[in-house]
Amino acid sequence: MSTRRIDWPDFLFGLFLLLVATGTLVATRKLSIGSAANMGPGYMPRVIAIAVIGFGLFFVGRGLIRAYQGIARVHLRPLFAIVLSVAVFALLAELAGLAISATVTIIAAAFATREVRPLEAVVFGVLMAALSVLLFVSALSLPVPVWPADLFG
Repeated sequence: MSTRRIDWPDFLFGLFLLLVATGTLVATRKLSIGSAANMGPGYMPRVIAIAVIGFGLFFVGRGLIRAYQGIARVHLRPLFAIVLSVAVFALLAELAGLAISATVTIIAAAFATREVRPLEAVVFGVLMAALSVLLFVSALSLPVPVWPADLFG
């Protein structure tokens, strides 16, 4: 029987949540809070940060009392694909519009797994892009370009 009693993935995840929540509280310290009836710009970030602190404490505590779990080996393919997909969206969103950037982002993210089927990734990307346009542009009326500016202009 091992004397090591730390579940490292839970423990480190809890520390990460505590770090993010603390950073949020520090970053929003000068924003007015207001009240629940009249929320200021700092109200929701702080409420969410406090909730995340609760989750962080839960995971740290659970990591300390659960049996030993090592940290799994980092696989570079999924890490690279997800970072690439975020970068693709950041670079394309304003230039190519929501429809194209969402489609390309989902296709790039699909390559995080070896089981990717390119046709399925394309179909799913187009479907999610259409739903994104419906949600953000049609339903929420956000001023997000759907297509490149000079495509239909």
